[in-house]
Amino acid sequence: MAEQTAIEWTDATWNPVTGCDKISPGCLRCYAERFSERFRGVPGHPFEHGFDLRLRPERLDQPLKWKAPRRIFVNSMSDLFHKGVPDEFVGRVFDVMEQASHHVFQVLTKRSSRMATFTRRRYGEAIPPANVWLGVSVEDGLRKGRIAHLRRTAAAVRFLSVEPLIGPMGEIDLSNIDWVIVGGESGPGHRPMLPEWVDEVQEQCAEQSVAFFFKQWGGIRPKANGRLLKGREWNEFPGERNEIAA
Repeated sequence: MAEQTAIEWTDATWNPVTGCDKISPGCLRCYAERFSERFRGVPGHPFEHGFDLRLRPERLDQPLKWKAPRRIFVNSMSDLFHKGVPDEFVGRVFDVMEQASHHVFQVLTKRSSRMATFTRRRYGEAIPPANVWLGVSVEDGLRKGRIAHLRRTAAAVRFLSVEPLIGPMGEIDLSNIDWVIVGGESGPGHRPMLPEWVDEVQEQCAEQSVAFFFKQWGGIRPKANGRLLKGREWNEFPGERNEIAA
């Protein structure tokens, strides 16, 4: 069975890599690190080594065993394009995603430049697989350079995870971007997300005809303050925009 998840925009998670390290302010209160470090030193536990980067080759074939189609978030507990993950191993992950074409794979990274370079080298002038969605995390307007890298990425579907949104994004060029997810931070010491920051992103998605998904307001727990924005839930996916006026 796939690892179960409460993440609203996916059905399951697959972690052929675990562990990571911080590279920007959005990483400060990483939920994956907080979870993993609880088990550091527990013999035999999957996170016996805490949040240290670990390749998990024994997990590579998991999606091939899952017969029912589903959306799969790749490396919810890591970053596939971390510098410590060899290109050869990244390639093996892509091999599985391409082979398991009955699933949709959602890959998210903050190492956007490496993703762009890897995919352009892998696919060249070929059409990238339709079931592999590639995205970048962008937590505020200072990190928009990752969006430019995403536009250079060879992908059938490109998306942004604006989570945790910890500052205003400002004007966003969403050309060649198919989907935007927004969410607030959760957990101890969570940083607030102002409504006007969310409105600014949602309205630009509407203006530029980009699917918009509002995940959560955040709080001490992820679902503490609900998911309603402007009196409704926003659950749009690429190719499934609801034409409702902002």
